[in-house]
Amino acid sequence: MTLEDFIITSYCVIDHFFKKNHLNNIRKRGEKPALSDAQVITMELVGEYLGQNSDKAIWLYFKTHWLHFFPKIGCRTSFSRQCANTYRLKHLFQKDLSRQLSAGQDLYLVDGFPIPLCHIKRDKRSKTELSSIGAVGYCAAKEEFYFGLKGHILVTPQGSTVAYEITASHVDEREVVPEISAGLTGMLLADKGLIRPELKAFLSRQGLNLQTPLRANMVDARPKKMVSIMMNIRRKIETVIGQLVERFKIQSIRVKDLWHLKTKVARKILAHTFCFMLNKIENHDKPLELALLIT
Repeated sequence: MTLEDFIITSYCVIDHFFKKNHLNNIRKRGEKPALSDAQVITMELVGEYLGQNSDKAIWLYFKTHWLHFFPKIGCRTSFSRQCANTYRLKHLFQKDLSRQLSAGQDLYLVDGFPIPLCHIKRDKRSKTELSSIGAVGYCAAKEEFYFGLKGHILVTPQGSTVAYEITASHVDEREVVPEISAGLTGMLLADKGLIRPELKAFLSRQGLNLQTPLRANMVDARPKKMVSIMMNIRRKIETVIGQLVERFKIQSIRVKDLWHLKTKVARKILAHTFCFMLNKIENHDKPLELALLIT
């Protein structure tokens, strides 16, 4: 589809979701904003897909290029405030999309990724609210320590997000998996970081079979071919995280408090899920190749 079709389709899908779930008139106080919430979320999701990494960049892009579609765009401050205030709506939309895209699934992938807040040498000087929440963690991919938070994400083998959580970087991901996998049954593929007999037993009682590669000093009774196939499937989550990092800039969020961090993370993950859904319709065999979405 063309970029114009992408914007129109996005608005129609989002507006339909709001109307179907009676979410158009959720405000009980204050003046009605000039832009509808569906318009603002459309601008956010399209802007994120196009690589606009901040409220200001999204606002400026649409004010410069698409004013004929959104003639009531006001000042940047009002737009940023409305973006933050639609967090609940984006959360509900994410849940709805996740439910649709994971229907009938019995295989899931889980992994974590760092969300740096500042260079590790500056963490002592940081005075923001996030400095008291963040912690020093280790990024295995880059083989370096960082100061910040950590994202934990659970996806389907096709690449759509089922659930996610944000914690301090020193929190053990084995403590987070039971929360984001609650209610799921089937098989869960993970890396060596999730090896823990107690966790495997807990998930088994829930109906979730945790499978990970074993360490070099552990005996693996499973057929090597089966383990190889499972780990090849698990690599799909690395593609998802790579897209969140490179296209949606999830590691480059610049905020000073937890509330705005949560809204930005929610927006980026929703943008990825939403674009995955549209691309699944446009390019059924390659739903995760998001570059194909716009011709």
